[in-house]
Amino acid sequence: MKRLDNILEFKHFDWLTFTLPVVMTVLGIMTIYSATRPLFDTPHPPYYIRQTVWLLLGIMAMFLTASFDYKRLIRYAYPIYAVGLILLGITIVLGHTGMGAQRWLRIGPISFQPSEFFKVALIIVVARFLSASKSPLNISGILVSIGLFGILPFILLYKQPDLGTGLLMLIIVTIMMLCKGIPRRIVVIATVLLIVSLPVTGNLFWKGLKDYQKNRLVAFIDPKVDPRGIGYQIEQSKVTIGSGEFFGKGYLKGTQGPLRFLPEKHTDFIFSVFAEEWGFLGSFLLLSLYAVLIIRGFETAYYSKDDFGTLLSIGISIMFLLYVTINVGMTMGLMPVVGIPLPFFSYGGTALLTNFICIGLLINVRRHRFSLFY
Repeated sequence: MKRLDNILEFKHFDWLTFTLPVVMTVLGIMTIYSATRPLFDTPHPPYYIRQTVWLLLGIMAMFLTASFDYKRLIRYAYPIYAVGLILLGITIVLGHTGMGAQRWLRIGPISFQPSEFFKVALIIVVARFLSASKSPLNISGILVSIGLFGILPFILLYKQPDLGTGLLMLIIVTIMMLCKGIPRRIVVIATVLLIVSLPVTGNLFWKGLKDYQKNRLVAFIDPKVDPRGIGYQIEQSKVTIGSGEFFGKGYLKGTQGPLRFLPEKHTDFIFSVFAEEWGFLGSFLLLSLYAVLIIRGFETAYYSKDDFGTLLSIGISIMFLLYVTINVGMTMGLMPVVGIPLPFFSYGGTALLTNFICIGLLINVRRHRFSLFY
């Protein structure tokens, strides 16, 4: 019977959830190659080669993550979370500084971003905590969720500073709590208090921002206030996207990236480069791939046999939804620039590896709904 159970699980392996991110990553590597290609007689930066290596490592990590029973994570959720918090703390003290932020740890020649691994640890531990809590949550459950899993990580991420990731983690925790269930009166009271305190908290929030963070908000509100300074990045991104028109200029025919007009062309603003070369049609197809993947994630949550699997799938799906929405929105000038990468597309080995681990978890939850020994 155990052998039959394993056969059934392999037979129902979610190849669609596996294929979609692989296709998007390959498209991302192609775009990285195009965005960083030299127009003159200079060496081509090896970003696309490194990303290809990370893709292979990510696929291996995905299969490894999908191979065991995800319910075992319940036992190790709190230790995993503790390690994640420790790494964030070490990053603040000993982290490597790049692009004005102290977000990387370096071990020999390898540099990685602990906050990327931490987002997976956070989703796992929140799913673990909420799945063991009563529904709807009581006051103690809400306070623990907000304080231990929301505010504490936010403070550590803010210190790096990584405000964008910190806010996203808060949103993910809040949505997972709402999915678990919160009494209506508490939601109403919290909403009223938030609205009433908004002027004070908003003022404190503004004073706590770094100068470059304030400039990003000013540029978002009015990009033309300083088109050659703080508004340059957003304006160039919109120009790059608009120049692609409907069908695009064609692969390797984009100019804004190679000519260095667009900053962060292979990381946060890679969608702009893709839109320039593939146009509205290509962008629509790419976003459709993301939509299918995210919907598939929520479907996995719906069909899961236990609360832990449901909340785990919801957290991962919400994370992908927020990252895609915010990244694409900021490249189009619809959201402020917060340094959020496009999943599976932007250059970054740590992010790509953790995203494939998340895919492995989704596949794991989905295939275990066919298990005979649940």
